[in-house]
Amino acid sequence: MNLQTLYIILQQTLIITTLVIGMMMVIEFINVRTGGIWSKKLQKSPWIQILFAIVMGVIPGCLGTYTVVSLYVHRVVNFPALMAALISTTGDESFFMFSLFPEKALLINLIIIGISIVVAVTLQLTMKNKYIGLQNKEMSFPIHENESCSHEHHHHKHHSVRSNIKNISFVRALLITLSLGVLILVLSGVIDGSHHLNLLMGGQTEESVVHSFESQQDYMTTSHQDCSDHHHCHDAHHHDETEVHSSAVHAHHNHDHGGEADWIRIILIVLFVAILIINIVAEEHFLEEHMWQHVIKVHLPKIFLWTFGVILCLTILNNFVNIQDLIDSKPFIVLLLAILIGLIPQSGPHLIFLILFANGDLPLGIFLANCIVQDGHGALPLLAESRKAFFVSKGIKVAIAIILGLILN
Repeated sequence: MNLQTLYIILQQTLIITTLVIGMMMVIEFINVRTGGIWSKKLQKSPWIQILFAIVMGVIPGCLGTYTVVSLYVHRVVNFPALMAALISTTGDESFFMFSLFPEKALLINLIIIGISIVVAVTLQLTMKNKYIGLQNKEMSFPIHENESCSHEHHHHKHHSVRSNIKNISFVRALLITLSLGVLILVLSGVIDGSHHLNLLMGGQTEESVVHSFESQQDYMTTSHQDCSDHHHCHDAHHHDETEVHSSAVHAHHNHDHGGEADWIRIILIVLFVAILIINIVAEEHFLEEHMWQHVIKVHLPKIFLWTFGVILCLTILNNFVNIQDLIDSKPFIVLLLAILIGLIPQSGPHLIFLILFANGDLPLGIFLANCIVQDGHGALPLLAESRKAFFVSKGIKVAIAIILGLILN
């Protein structure tokens, strides 16, 4: 492992951590400003929670799942809703699916949504403890009496802003500096949102995968036309398939996305501009108790260290284990591999099954099993906040995946 690899790991960790922490800050501010009205309404209706979680889960990428995990940690949504989000999400693979096979991708997403609804409703009707892995002290976002009525002081806003800047405290100055620091890192490319498809486990991009898939399709057409010997064609197909799969997994990013893949960069900029404004206008008590004591001191270290540690371990493992070499021709073995690899809280390893499915070499049931078990980077913050909830959710998804895989194969 070289310094460049460590830099990529740190960059991925920074992207995940800043997204999650930034989202927590904004949610915290909105919740305090509204006196927790929106979160209380969401808490009162488990069915709306499930619907909301599914919508968040099907959003391509991991941002929606991060949101649901954050709300679960604060008991705004319950475990059935969390499961709905974790089942319905396919993380960054969603971008690839809609690029390679859009019609099948839509069907697959509809199937997964249906499964997530059935599972979430079943859990809602049968579970007694709907906040697995959460301590009793984690009872929603902390709201204090003087904060819930903060809107009454809105007419003092301009005076407060001037006062906040004139008599700036250490915590406010630090939070403003941190917000500006993140914006500078994003704008300078250190936290590089435009490369969000350049996945750590292989560095593949949407363009490289699409190109590899199209190259193989062209080869298949040519080989079927030119080859007369069946065994020779089979060997040529197998050799080319291996090369295509390998290039898809190991290709490095060398294409300029332009504005096509800048959504994480844009989200981070908007998010931290909003946080910068919050840090300027918010009351001192909010910054001290919520932003600093709650979000920064409690959540940030856990999320950063767990995310960095998991990505580092997976990267080291990837140097010693070739996932493609593990794939066997026996369907049940491949199903078990798809499920086991689906347990990895990363986006990259699952791409091999997507490529196999796109090429027509993998049954729908096995691909669905992998989609159900995996949740991209989305569950990493859950692993940091509640290991029990993480492993219980994975266990439920494994059981569903095995049943579905056996039925459809």
